[in-house]
Amino acid sequence: MSTKSIINKKSTEFLEKYLNNASPTGYEWEGQKIWMDYMKPYVDEFITDTYGTAVGVINPSAKFKVVIEGHSDEISWYVNYITENGLIYVIRNGGSDHQIAPSKWVNIHTKKGIVKGVFGWPAIHTRTPGKEETPKLDNISIDIGAKNKKEVQKMGVHVGCVITYPDQFQILNKNKFVCRAIDNRAGGFIIAEVARLLKENKKTLPFGLYITNSVQEEIGLRGAQMITETIKPNIAIVTDVCHDTSTPMINKKIQGDNVMGKGPVISYAPAIQNKLRERIIETAEKKKIPFQRHASSRSTGTDTDAFAYSNGGVASALISLPLRYMHTTVEMVQKEDIENVIKLIYETLLTLGPDDDFSYFK
Repeated sequence: MSTKSIINKKSTEFLEKYLNNASPTGYEWEGQKIWMDYMKPYVDEFITDTYGTAVGVINPSAKFKVVIEGHSDEISWYVNYITENGLIYVIRNGGSDHQIAPSKWVNIHTKKGIVKGVFGWPAIHTRTPGKEETPKLDNISIDIGAKNKKEVQKMGVHVGCVITYPDQFQILNKNKFVCRAIDNRAGGFIIAEVARLLKENKKTLPFGLYITNSVQEEIGLRGAQMITETIKPNIAIVTDVCHDTSTPMINKKIQGDNVMGKGPVISYAPAIQNKLRERIIETAEKKKIPFQRHASSRSTGTDTDAFAYSNGGVASALISLPLRYMHTTVEMVQKEDIENVIKLIYETLLTLGPDDDFSYFK
């Protein structure tokens, strides 16, 4: 299968719509609707849970169960405090970066609709050279143009409203996809494309495939923790993003050496089941899919950990997509890497034949 043919016009349109939609942690349902609508022709049924994780299932009656997974939520802010003169202070919902906030536009989600605002910052003329404050949680604030707290509340803004960035999908230099929330709606896109390819190529699987788009990863892998107890899989192949460490101010001795454009990143960690990882590597080598390696210390920090340590232990592996500028509004990935992650998951699934009763992975 040529990687050149994987991402087509229809799938690119889906990716753009999916990325542009706001799906902050705890409020993922609109994004999940977009994802499920795209997935509908390629699966036999859907499973959803109380908190919004969505699972497309192929062969739901099969004995053995394989999960391929990404997560759907994006980092955001909560309204935490409104001053008497109408400025809004925030707390994190996930790993939001306070340093990138000043001068950014925001969308505050209210029952009355979106309220626009900006993270203000003192003008350079008013700051003392050498003694300048850096952005911190206690000194960044949002201005929605209100004159006082009463006017803020009249606009529908209250403590607990969730706040997202409005930055939209763009393509840079023909093959670089740039947007907020590529971490990790790229994963949701990748697993959806695997389902599409299986359907279009008329592949019949001898096991149940659970294409899982989890919620609440950004606040502790919570969606995966919940849905794995429902599915009770035999195997889980998770896809998430990892750092492209070729950009400035990143120490490769600490963060490893992974670069955008050089292919999927296969992880080594205690949560990674060794035989499953080796099956993935053997598949990459056989199919001539470029790949990189990454070592984690105690945990992967991804939904892999939640699957691996559930249900008495689930054979789990992690295939990551190299990404620049994580948790900013200009997260960047390369098209060819996305295609190769799709291809690697797809081809690995096809190695799980009818004679493989999954005891091999125990």
